[in-house]
Amino acid sequence: MEYRMTNFMRRISIVFSGMALLGLAYPVHADTLREKQTEACKGDALRLCALAIPNEKKITQCMERKQDKLSPKCRAFFKKGSKTPSAHKPKSK
Repeated sequence: MEYRMTNFMRRISIVFSGMALLGLAYPVHADTLREKQTEACKGDALRLCALAIPNEKKITQCMERKQDKLSPKCRAFFKKGSKTPSAHKPKSK
């Protein structure tokens, strides 16, 4: 059991390391709203939707289904009728 947990944590670390490296590849003027959403929801994604990682669309769908379990800061990004973009929608130019 301990080995499986260690292996799981290693995978999560690799996923977030990869996400961080991808973030460095984008221009400095990154979408601050998206950064705020990522910061607010990272813990909830790990806690509630870990099996969907690294698929952003599946993470978003999972979190939309579990809105009642999200932290208040994260839930604000998923409220019905919210003007904030979903995590999986690319920024339009």
